[in-house]
Amino acid sequence: MKALSEFSPSLDKYAISASALCAIHCLTLPLLLTLSPSLGTTILGQEAFHQLLLWLVVPLSMLSLSLGCKQHKDIAVAIFGTLGLITLLFTGIWGHDVLGENGEKIATLVGAATIAGAHIRNFTLCRRKQCDH
Repeated sequence: MKALSEFSPSLDKYAISASALCAIHCLTLPLLLTLSPSLGTTILGQEAFHQLLLWLVVPLSMLSLSLGCKQHKDIAVAIFGTLGLITLLFTGIWGHDVLGENGEKIATLVGAATIAGAHIRNFTLCRRKQCDH
C-alpha cells in the first residue's frame, strides 16, 4: 500500500484544478446569468455551490500542502497556502456582507490564485527535490 505522501503530487494537481474551477465560476457566472437567467435556479447559481467548493478546496489543499511541506520544508508554501485558505474561508463565510459583491469576487480570485501558486510551488519543489513520492 502506498504511503499517503506518495499522493501529494496528485493532490496538488487536484487542488490546483479545484482552485481554477472556483476562479472560473466566479468570473463566468455573472456573464452566464446574463445570457441565461434560468441558470441562477441551478446549483451553479446557488450559495451552496460556493460552500461545496470550500468543502472541496480547503481539506484537499491542507492535506496536499502539509504533506509537501513535511518533505521539503519550504516556508513560502506554508505561508501562501495558509493566506490563500484564510482568504477563501473569510470570503466564503463573510465576503458578501463585508466586502460587497465585487469585493467578494476579487477576494475569491486572490485567494484561489494564492492557493494555486502555493500548490504549483509545492509540486515543483517535490519534483525538484525528489521527495519520497
